[in-house]
Amino acid sequence: MKPSTTPRRPRGAAPKTPKTKSKATPSRQEPPKRRGANSQQARFSSRLRAWGRHHRAMSWDSFYRLVRHPVGNLLTMLAIAIALVLPAALWLTLDSARLLDAELDESATLTVYLQPAVDPAQAERIEQAVSAEQAVLDTRMISAEQGMAEFQRSLGLDDALAGLDDNPLPASIVVRPQDVEPAAMQQLASTLEALAGVDEVRVDLAWVERLRHLAALGRRVALALGVLFGLGVLLVVGNTIRLAVESRRREIEVVMLIGATHAFVRRPFLYSGAWYGLGGGFLALGLLGLGNHWLSLPVAALAASYGASFSLPQLDMTGATILLSCSTLLGWLGAWLAVTRHLTSIRPR
Repeated sequence: MKPSTTPRRPRGAAPKTPKTKSKATPSRQEPPKRRGANSQQARFSSRLRAWGRHHRAMSWDSFYRLVRHPVGNLLTMLAIAIALVLPAALWLTLDSARLLDAELDESATLTVYLQPAVDPAQAERIEQAVSAEQAVLDTRMISAEQGMAEFQRSLGLDDALAGLDDNPLPASIVVRPQDVEPAAMQQLASTLEALAGVDEVRVDLAWVERLRHLAALGRRVALALGVLFGLGVLLVVGNTIRLAVESRRREIEVVMLIGATHAFVRRPFLYSGAWYGLGGGFLALGLLGLGNHWLSLPVAALAASYGASFSLPQLDMTGATILLSCSTLLGWLGAWLAVTRHLTSIRPR
């Protein structure tokens, strides 16, 4: 027998399996995720709510700071109120002068004197012709007898004029024009003088013009005083806020070191200035009310001695709102100027 050429497998050895070539595709491995802080951009609504919360917090914080030192802050508000009272009083005076000017416009009239030979029928026709003019608002006829009676009553010469044989006063027509400007009234007077039966037309506008010039002067004086006293309010509030900024200088440096903006630092001081202005406005309203109550009786007595009735004007709701708005705005503006100027000189260390 021929010996087998196949090699013997040792005992206990595992049978060998044939090696087969396999074409396996290598698998892609994803890169590991980086771990770190996730950054998210805040929504506009969230920032708006945070902005509103900070405004509310700063407004109440500035109010509580004012309440904690009532005496000094009340004196500051009183200085602001005194600076506001005089322009407001002049404003009220000019408002009463404006009402008086409107009454003067209504009382601005022309007097058309008729010729003595004009009888009542002709006088009525002349009045109708005057009323037909486009520039005439209304007319009122005064007969010769009515004119004499008014003349006697105004001068108190009833007995002295009773002995006159003839009435020297002619009939007249009182005309109220549409336009009370001097040029328009002069033109209307020239037109009425050309009518038949008209003797003379009297126009007395000198006193009206004087009062209007005085009213224009008063408005300019009130405007100048308002500007000057407004600057005084700015100085008062600015000086007070400057002292507050200096007293909190270290605190401002700390918050600026951690990234606070100028707007963030400026915000509580702006609310303090607004509170100063608002408080000064309310005190100014109180001073105006006290002054009106104190002067009302003497002014009424003086007007009654001249046979007239006059009462001092008072601020209505619109005027009070304007005064409070102006005082608050002036306080805010004074604080803004003071804080902006001092923030430029503060350098955090």
